[in-house]
Amino acid sequence: MSAPDDALDEARDDARDDARDDAIGDAIDDGRGGQRPVVPRLIALLRPEWFRLMVVAVVTVLSVGFLVSGPALLGQATDILVEGVFGRLFNLGGIDLVRLGWVLGMVALVNVLSAVLTWVQTRILVGVVQRTMYRLRQATEEKLTRLPLRHFDSHPRGDILSRVTNDIDNVNTGLQEGLSQLPAAVLTVLGTLGIMFWISPLLATVALATIPVVMAVTFLIARRSQAGFTAQWDRTGQITSVVEETFAGHALVLAYGQRQAMAEEFGRQNDRLRQAGFRAQFLSGAIFPIVLFVGNLNYVVVAAFGGFQVATGALSLGAVQAFIQYSQRFTSPVIQIAGQMNVLQSGIASARRVFEFLDAPEEPVLPALPSGAGPAEATADARGVRLEGVSFRYEPDRPLIEDFTLEAAPGETVAIVGPTGAGKTTIVNLLVRFYEIDGGKILLDGVDYRDLSREQVRRCFGMVLQDTWLFHGTIRDNIAYGKEGAREDEILAAAEAAHVDDFVRALPDGYDTVLDGDASNISSGQKQLLTIARAFLADPGILILDEATSNVDTRTEAMIQAAMARLRSGRTSFVIAHRLSTIQAADAIVVMDAGRIVEQGTHRELLDRRGFYHDLYHKQFTETLTP
Repeated sequence: MSAPDDALDEARDDARDDARDDAIGDAIDDGRGGQRPVVPRLIALLRPEWFRLMVVAVVTVLSVGFLVSGPALLGQATDILVEGVFGRLFNLGGIDLVRLGWVLGMVALVNVLSAVLTWVQTRILVGVVQRTMYRLRQATEEKLTRLPLRHFDSHPRGDILSRVTNDIDNVNTGLQEGLSQLPAAVLTVLGTLGIMFWISPLLATVALATIPVVMAVTFLIARRSQAGFTAQWDRTGQITSVVEETFAGHALVLAYGQRQAMAEEFGRQNDRLRQAGFRAQFLSGAIFPIVLFVGNLNYVVVAAFGGFQVATGALSLGAVQAFIQYSQRFTSPVIQIAGQMNVLQSGIASARRVFEFLDAPEEPVLPALPSGAGPAEATADARGVRLEGVSFRYEPDRPLIEDFTLEAAPGETVAIVGPTGAGKTTIVNLLVRFYEIDGGKILLDGVDYRDLSREQVRRCFGMVLQDTWLFHGTIRDNIAYGKEGAREDEILAAAEAAHVDDFVRALPDGYDTVLDGDASNISSGQKQLLTIARAFLADPGILILDEATSNVDTRTEAMIQAAMARLRSGRTSFVIAHRLSTIQAADAIVVMDAGRIVEQGTHRELLDRRGFYHDLYHKQFTETLTP
């Protein structure tokens, strides 16, 4: 593709994103966003902290009350000084130092009390916010366990990771700022406004004339910046996905010489994030200087009118001085909130993304069976599996599995083979109930598995997949993952059965060897052996092997096959394989194509039919086939 075409595509992408951002902004304004409003949901998160928040409210009222009383007391001190000066000039007496000292002492006291109460308020709020974020993180972790596999297949992992880490941290910042500043700011404005009207209704009316301007500016800019912050955090999720994919496949990126291409993709996503961030921060940051200008203009107007009233004798100098201080304190909270508007808007945008994640459809909850009525105990050690007329599709208009019938008797090994995309792995996903079937039945020892909980179904199965998954921890911990409360002798027995014991004991730390995040300190074959040992430890009634020997050498494969032969005794096994040499001894081989069974039989029977399986086998072993 030419450079002009790339530029045109980028411009179209940006235009589409800008239109989407504007639509988000409109949805936020008119409440048609498809979600419950974000702010009420944030407030609902704080419900368990209502008592502490009530304490904070009382403390905040007292703190603001002491704070707003300061200028009035200073105004009294000013009047005492002015009266004393004029008294000396006209021989009417001097400055009343006792009264002045008492007033100044009160000024110091109210300021100290206000500072102490503000510290108490901050201390309590920090605890409130951190406990709330703890509960929110717990909710997201629990949500992860309830989401169906379909959700993870359709959403980039980097974006999900960004929502449960970056976005929650950003909500934490926004909530801390909002709770610590907004209530105090509102109370300060109300308290200050009340005293201003008490001192001079005329000057208070003049000061209030600027409020509609401030509110209009804040509303208009916040409306546009909210969409910008939503786009900013959406694109943060996108760039996180790029980074996650790049580092997860770093070896392949280097092997195929795609480092420059990945760097360019990162640069493109980074530039999109920069544009979204610039738009959001610039718009939100513009509120502060505009509000500051209006506040300074208000100060000039109030000072001019106040000076005129002093000259005409309508107000004392101390009253005007106090009023000017109140005027500054009246606009200061507004300016402060305007300066923090980007943090608040960013936090709301992140909260929206977190709530979208929490609102994602979950796996359907099954109705609880009456005590003793369920077949759970009967299927705890299930061995027989039967699929009757099963149908399934990932997309509603694209059938994949249609009228699929298969039976595996207890103790049988059933191999499922076929070309890529035939539906082999999909059958496994349906067996362990990662996806719900659209039609038909799946029976475990004659019991419809929809009458069981998903946990009960999955306890019947042990799985070894082509893609190994090991976590950061010791080799012992990774094997013990297969069985809760596993004893040391059980772990060692499983390791020996999977031929793990030999290479583990050769390591300096043996079973205490710590695997790093991607287990790069052991080979691919050793990783697969560990996952097989984990499945052995679980001792399931039904074993699923999805290309389980694809990452091991011929010698290791032979050892695994021998161990599998021992462990399959009395167990039902499903083996999915492209390497047909690994399934020749299977009791039954099911050949799939386009979601249907096209052939079924033993290895010898299928070769003799000279059909689909014969062709697959012939392509792999042309040199060794006998006439």
